Amino acid sequence: MIRSALLALIAGTSAAPTAAEVLLSWPVDCDNGRTCFIEDYVDATPGPGMSDFMCGLKSRDEHSGTDIALLSDAQRLAGVDVLAAAPGRIAALRDGVEDRRMDNAEDISGIECGNAVRLDHGDGLQTLYCHLAKGSLTVAEGDSVERGQALGRIGLSGQTNYPHLHFTVLRDGESIDPFDYEAAGICGATAPTLWEDAPPYVETGLFTAGFSNQVPEFSEVQNGDARVDSLAADTALVLYAHMFHAERGDVLHLEAKGPDRSVFDHSILVKTDDAQAFRAFGRRAPEEGWPSGDYTGTARLMRGETVIAVRHAYVSVR
Repeated sequence: MIRSALLALIAGTSAAPTAAEVLLSWPVDCDNGRTCFIEDYVDATPGPGMSDFMCGLKSRDEHSGTDIALLSDAQRLAGVDVLAAAPGRIAALRDGVEDRRMDNAEDISGIECGNAVRLDHGDGLQTLYCHLAKGSLTVAEGDSVERGQALGRIGLSGQTNYPHLHFTVLRDGESIDPFDYEAAGICGATAPTLWEDAPPYVETGLFTAGFSNQVPEFSEVQNGDARVDSLAADTALVLYAHMFHAERGDVLHLEAKGPDRSVFDHSILVKTDDAQAFRAFGRRAPEEGWPSGDYTGTARLMRGETVIAVRHAYVSVR
């Protein structure tokens, strides 16, 4: 996805670093597991198919970076800084791409990364920060920056429909996995990490969340047939979430909001360990029907006080 569109931003690197030369710090001003979470890792499987570095499900085919997601769009609007993961020099940047939830019909060829900064740390190692907010960049090409210095803010630019930082680590112009940078595409290997303090890995997550007009069958959730983009005003409003490797004691929060009201905010206790499972909750339409407008759904999977995963869903009532 993003890998092929970054040639202009990732060109011009040289010799390979070692972990002793550059270690990376957390690149977002947020608390992992509290106010943000890791949604996707680098795809560790070359060719078709996908796997994260632990042979888990938290990646996408040919995904070239680590996605650090906010919990809500309200956080983005309030402003969350993207931070330099290590000292370096600004090698390239781009600004001016609009912040908006991506329309699948939109042609964004060449700007999939959105507003971005590429930081050169020397000895062939670079880091790339994608999907920054338009007009938020605080650096200029050629600037020297310190570890932890703000580069801009998380936005909604480029190929994205939720606020997150796509963070890519490059060695000699090729993306590598900072969690397992010598694994050579073999998931589950125990190669060194490039992190100064590596965030913990959790195999549990959410495949998707969506709206439907009834509680769907599991097969419909799995193949995508359950999802609807629009609803009649007199039909039920149901939000579902598809989980993987959820553990007994986890709690799934399902929340739906309309244009002028909260529709529901419901919590479901996970009672068994499951490789895959889905849960749903909804409301019948009021007598006067649902107000016209756009509705948003949020599925948040928690383990105690720790945020494991969040997915968002959207539907229109016309």
